[in-house]
Amino acid sequence: MNHEISRRRFLTDNAMGVGSVALAWLLQQEQLLAVPKKLVKDTLHYDLKPKASQFAPRAQAMISLFQHGGPSHVDLTDPKPELTKQSGTDYSGDVQFSFVNRASKKLMGSPWKFSKHGECEMELSELLPNLAEIVDDVCLIRSMHTGANGHEVSIRYFHGGIPGVLGRPTLGSWLVYGLGSESQSLPAYMVLTDPGGQPVDGVNNWSNGFMPPLYQGTVLRPKEPRILNLDAPPHLRGEIQSQNLDLLQSLNRQHLERHPGEADLEARIASYELAAAMQTAAREALDIAQETKATQELYGLNEDATREYGTRCLIARRLVERGVRFVQLFHGGQPWDTHENIRQRLPGICQRTDKPSAGLVKDLKQRGLLDTTLVHWGGEIGRLPVTENHGDESKSGRDHNGQGFSIWLAGGGIKGGMTYGETDEFGHRAVTNVVTPNDYQATLLNLFGLDHTQLTYLHNGQEQQITSGRTARIVGEILKHAPLGNSASL
Repeated sequence: MNHEISRRRFLTDNAMGVGSVALAWLLQQEQLLAVPKKLVKDTLHYDLKPKASQFAPRAQAMISLFQHGGPSHVDLTDPKPELTKQSGTDYSGDVQFSFVNRASKKLMGSPWKFSKHGECEMELSELLPNLAEIVDDVCLIRSMHTGANGHEVSIRYFHGGIPGVLGRPTLGSWLVYGLGSESQSLPAYMVLTDPGGQPVDGVNNWSNGFMPPLYQGTVLRPKEPRILNLDAPPHLRGEIQSQNLDLLQSLNRQHLERHPGEADLEARIASYELAAAMQTAAREALDIAQETKATQELYGLNEDATREYGTRCLIARRLVERGVRFVQLFHGGQPWDTHENIRQRLPGICQRTDKPSAGLVKDLKQRGLLDTTLVHWGGEIGRLPVTENHGDESKSGRDHNGQGFSIWLAGGGIKGGMTYGETDEFGHRAVTNVVTPNDYQATLLNLFGLDHTQLTYLHNGQEQQITSGRTARIVGEILKHAPLGNSASL
């Protein structure tokens, strides 16, 4: 029997408490995940060290609060007096329904009142009282357009740049590929999922696509402990752990001697030192008990309705504060998908998310982080102005609408206190200053000092961009400063 211990056996049996998230991230960084041998030399230069932007950046980090299911803009962010006036009458325009058997062309005015807020007098629904408090820091885009009503097709458009196409890197992957990370003790791209389960389209929401796996989002558990096995077992701590690392170093050197043409394995020693650093850094970053009572209340941690989402928003701030490049929050399923009982369901999801989302912007601002941290709030589609009537008007809802809807942005070089674009008088279609997900992507990359036409990745012999083969423009009107770079004039 061969008693010689192998490197693979050692790594399998002695993870040394780094934890599954940390170990996966390290394996990604070191290119140890399974790839064809012929690709190894081509991918050695990929890493997460900080990289210079192509031109002066406005933003350094981004937090995306993605709202799966399609928030109803005509009930939240886009008041339509004509819709209210003609509520109950038949809509004369063409409508693309997702559920024809439940379809109706009967217009349904919003049951909720709108009013003006802030110095900018932005009109918002009474369902968003906390967003109303930060409108002078927010750019509300009312003219988003995907041209598709389905969830997955539009989600992939927002994340990957092409409607409905799987296997493409997401926006977070492109950012960390282009810029790396300011932190070498935490993953560059982190995902905070919901205790209620995976979002619609699952792991595709944070996929690295055709890029190396180190550019994939690292998922934190939605419950405590958010990273399993972060501490080494008691019998492996201290001197024992140091001895294990020394042994691993020795095995790596032996492996290098047997395979002199492979990667510089000595670099792995530094990676496992990073693992030890992450044991400390991750624990500290996730410890929200360090926050003051006032800060915790700002996010709604003292209230049952907002505690869970508020906790994740607070963690997101702590992560970007410590150098994480891109953080994204998701919901379980698609809670904004209000096909029925919109009068009961919409207030509930608003109550859960409104205070934490606004609290995040307030907190970033008071800490001096908002200027360099871009915050995004929005879903993949909106809702139709007609009712999806199930018989009882009090139980009616709204079908999907990718023709016109709203998102908002704050910080990171975005001009606050403004609305941009318009939908038609009923809120059905974007008609003025239309913004597509590709425009959104090109604009955000520009804020990070990256030209979307020049940030390329060679895949199957072809240079790929996030907006590959598609028309995209930088929406300069919503920026504090004129866009920079070669694509600024597109």
